[in-house]
Amino acid sequence: MSAVEVITFGCRLNTYESEVIRQKAAEAGLKDAVVVNTCAVTGEAVRQARQAIRRAKRARPEARILVTGCAAQAQAADFAAMDEVDAVLGNEEKLTSAAYRALPDFGVSAEEKLKVNDIMSVRESAPQMVELIEGHVRAFLQVQNGCDHRCTFCIIPYGRGNSRSVPMGAVVDQARQLLESGYRELVLTGVDATSYGADLPGTPTLGLLAKTLLKQLPDILRLRLSSIDSIEVDRHLLDLLGDEPRFMPHLHLSLQHGDDLILKRMKRRHSRAEALAFVEQARRLRPELSLGADIIAGFPTESEAAFEQSVSLAEEARIARLHVFPYSPRPMTPAARMPQLDRAVIKARAARLRAVGETLARRHLDRLVGTRQMLLVENNGFAHTQDFTRVATPGLAPGRLVEAAILGHDGRDLTIDRPAA
Repeated sequence: MSAVEVITFGCRLNTYESEVIRQKAAEAGLKDAVVVNTCAVTGEAVRQARQAIRRAKRARPEARILVTGCAAQAQAADFAAMDEVDAVLGNEEKLTSAAYRALPDFGVSAEEKLKVNDIMSVRESAPQMVELIEGHVRAFLQVQNGCDHRCTFCIIPYGRGNSRSVPMGAVVDQARQLLESGYRELVLTGVDATSYGADLPGTPTLGLLAKTLLKQLPDILRLRLSSIDSIEVDRHLLDLLGDEPRFMPHLHLSLQHGDDLILKRMKRRHSRAEALAFVEQARRLRPELSLGADIIAGFPTESEAAFEQSVSLAEEARIARLHVFPYSPRPMTPAARMPQLDRAVIKARAARLRAVGETLARRHLDRLVGTRQMLLVENNGFAHTQDFTRVATPGLAPGRLVEAAILGHDGRDLTIDRPAA
């Protein structure tokens, strides 16, 4: 086998960048290699990346094993010390064909394996033109990278650098190219997407970018956003929620906690009341809106009462897709130096919060039974509604947009009748 295999962990931005890695590796003429594109958001994500590296080496002993992504950027020396690893590429280097042309020879020292520059020195986000995204019928479109905020639990700025935006014209050009490749749905992605434009002339916002895309490209049938920070949402984004049917009624919120004191210790910029006020405003503009959210269980100093505030926040906001992260201390972060909870307590609280999430998800599914929904059929026997609820669609051709009646659900996915042709 001589192909370059890319193993991807983490966020949608990593999924997008894995396609850039494939392109740049091919341009460099790289053969017989495995690239592991890592995530650093939790200790578990790093552990899984290490496991994948070892499995890849056992499966393809003659292949070069290259490691990149956020964990590789933030913990480069740790990965370079692994015997299975031939080179470690930084998050900026992985997007250049030159990095793959300049790979070290087999058997070099750990220091010679390192091809990782200072990510904080990067000031611009160059547009990466991606025509196809392997295995997906929706296309991810990078509009921003990095983060200027310093949440006390988060290592991502050390993996991604400071916030930088892709110029609006380049985003429009990339979106046009993806539409010409046949995609029906685009997802705007970034590390801190709602900070988009602060570093660009005229300081455009994410909402203005989305408005511009929908105005200039009428072939966009469905436009989505990746995770957003509600405190940064601008008036243009609210306009789209209320007035634009091609802007999908689903938002994924970076909530992180429901207790004000813990939010302050996390160095988040919103309060519990502000998060709930945004949810109320968004639902008033778009009653069919569904919400996803990230919440951390077991943050340092979290009391039982504070944890219950997260539970009640998820319930009050009616979060349909709750992503629960058991807190894990990340190197270089202030929270790692705070008084830690026992791991058993963290694990138990995460399990309780996930159970709440399962109940809320079932209630959301119940509300959709008996409705008619427009579905985008994907490659794995499933589709998604406009509000991003998954639907079982065995036998339907990927890429189709179909309308179907929702008959029921199995606790995880909606079920349908025979869809209209």
